[in-house]
Amino acid sequence: MMKIVVEKNYEDLSKVAANLVREEIEKNPKLVLGLATGSTPEGMYKELIRLHKEEGLDFSKVTTFNLDEYVGIEEEHPNSYHYFMKDILFNHINIDMNNTFIPDGQAENPEEYCKKYDKLIEEKGGIDLQILGIGENGHIAFNEPDEELNVGTSIVGLTESTIEANSRFFDSIDEVPKTAITMGIGSIMKAKKIILLANGKKKAPVIKELLKAEKITTKLPASMLLLHHDVTIILDEEAYRG
Repeated sequence: MMKIVVEKNYEDLSKVAANLVREEIEKNPKLVLGLATGSTPEGMYKELIRLHKEEGLDFSKVTTFNLDEYVGIEEEHPNSYHYFMKDILFNHINIDMNNTFIPDGQAENPEEYCKKYDKLIEEKGGIDLQILGIGENGHIAFNEPDEELNVGTSIVGLTESTIEANSRFFDSIDEVPKTAITMGIGSIMKAKKIILLANGKKKAPVIKELLKAEKITTKLPASMLLLHHDVTIILDEEAYRG
């Protein structure tokens, strides 16, 4: 079942998303939370920090799994997702860093590591709530439009459009990694609940395509969410109406 929530602006979208996360943590303090990077969830993370500092939201027993990481980037690199998560969220809440998991983009045996990452999620009881963004080409995590999509966590090549979109975080487009390690569609679909966030006019075309979709296709990876039993899509008016 897909629920659509349209908020007036990005700030309202972020607050609604953060409150949904808060509700799940309050129901289950040991929540296993799937996290996304990129600019879209930043407002939600900011609000979660406020909820922690001002209203006592407790992250001490929460476990997190991130969707993806660039291959070949050191954890300390300012554009790594390890750095991003610490800077944007983890350093500002009372989470146990031993309970935070982000794919290792420098794993010596990547294929073996990917299997271990999926196994670790299973060992922790599976993801209770997964946060997703969506790419302008319909990718979720780094599952890009293709003839085939990976079921489990895997190493993937990034499309030119994704490399271009991510180049705003780097000094030049040449510095953007060309491959990433990402949870697969199957890994994402195993989450008990999913929240997908999208804001801004640039996301309007792909959101329109997703909301009108009557078939699932690997050319629009986000269309796989149509098969999930509990998805909430939170949009601002620009992403909804263009």
